[in-house]
Amino acid sequence: MKRDRMLHEPRERLREIQNRALAAFISKKIYPFSPYYRKLFDQHRIDPGKIKTVEDLQRIPFSSKENLVPTTPDAKGILDFVLQPTEAFMKENLPLGDLLRLGIEKAVIGKAGFLEKLEREYKPIFVTATTGTTRAPVSFFYTEYDLERLKLYGRRAVSILNCGSRDRGVNLFPYAPHLAFWQVVFVGLAGGIFMFSTGGGKTFGTDANIQSLLKVRPDILIGTPEYVYHILKEAKAQNRKLEFIRKVVLGASRVPQGAKTKMTELLNAMGATDAHVFGTYGFTEARGAWTECPTPFGVSSGYHIYPDQEIFEVVHPDTGERVKEGEDGELVYTPLDARGSCVIRFRTGDLVKGGIQYGPCPHCGRTVPRISSDIVRASNVKNLQISKIKGVLVSLNFLEYLLDDEPAIDQWQIEILKKDNDPCEVDILDLYVHANEPINEEDFRRKINGKVSASSEITFNRITFVSAEEIKRRLEVESAVKAKKILDRRPHVA
Repeated sequence: MKRDRMLHEPRERLREIQNRALAAFISKKIYPFSPYYRKLFDQHRIDPGKIKTVEDLQRIPFSSKENLVPTTPDAKGILDFVLQPTEAFMKENLPLGDLLRLGIEKAVIGKAGFLEKLEREYKPIFVTATTGTTRAPVSFFYTEYDLERLKLYGRRAVSILNCGSRDRGVNLFPYAPHLAFWQVVFVGLAGGIFMFSTGGGKTFGTDANIQSLLKVRPDILIGTPEYVYHILKEAKAQNRKLEFIRKVVLGASRVPQGAKTKMTELLNAMGATDAHVFGTYGFTEARGAWTECPTPFGVSSGYHIYPDQEIFEVVHPDTGERVKEGEDGELVYTPLDARGSCVIRFRTGDLVKGGIQYGPCPHCGRTVPRISSDIVRASNVKNLQISKIKGVLVSLNFLEYLLDDEPAIDQWQIEILKKDNDPCEVDILDLYVHANEPINEEDFRRKINGKVSASSEITFNRITFVSAEEIKRRLEVESAVKAKKILDRRPHVA
């Protein structure tokens, strides 16, 4: 594949590219064509012509998931975020110079050709949606222009992962209008890689997916951490050999090192001794995803991002102030060359430990910034970064880390309940565990509760050991888009 020069430009040059793209995007696309941001700019008296650098972005208020959902009968929600360059709108809002340029173009290619070009760039023709884990699903629209952008992300992922056109892939993401599935489809189309998309467990079922691996013999296996782990574990139980797998690429959920270790051990046991497990990061609102590059085992390069396509900021989650390079904070996203649904300074709700690094990658040498892979995704746990359990503030994400990294645990699920299902009663914290091997259950309970209480001042009320079938049923590994690892079943007082 042809070398992408942008991924190797000096830091100063990358910032120049960002500044130029941002100024043009805000003044010529966002302000004239976005109903939501035109109103926002006018309300706050923001001159779009003065947003010329990455630093200037701080003049623009944040957007968040709450802004995407209609709150009044006359509000349009996400539709107000779709770029809408109607002829009347352009005449009213575009600068005179841009109007003259468009007029000349229209005269040269004719009205029909001009309208066709406008449709290719701005007419929504495709949609993905949020999973609805925390609230009603929200749709994000793509134009033909955006689908080409999705291909660009696919080509770059292929390059960063060191894949080639001779590789074959099996896509185990659930078949659904969700970004993860379709990003992988476009990875195959853009990278010239044979990609067999099974639709995951709900569409094919576990046995048919394993048979697909044996027939396709893919170099690359792609899916959610929970389902890929499930497939590998079942394949090993059937004494299958998967020596052909060289790369496992995971997405749609956090990818802890403990999960990578367990998958690597399973792959090694089935003959795939050179396999490497990668994490990716993406979200519906960005309509794209980013990947790690190859590294030694146990090391993450971070997710390589693209300065010509987006700006990421890291801000303090409480104050909204930008933090320094490499510091912890919340990720904020702004696209630089998108159409369809566009969000500016979008607070992802994702907290990143280690922030963003701007130096060259020590593993692949690319000069683009890298987001630390230590990301806590709020949307995976009902948007609760911290939940009050038994009157104590508890980081549910800490519990995830602790349990995922415990070698003795195969899979787990947490339930938060109320005694007798009474909203006014005390909280109950239950843990369901399937162990990797026979263990002393009482010793395990003491060990886990000791680790939990040392950091959060609580313990699990019950730790129940269940069969592989029971934990699979509880997690809905084969049917849900994302495994249901933490369930808050507490009733709420109306």
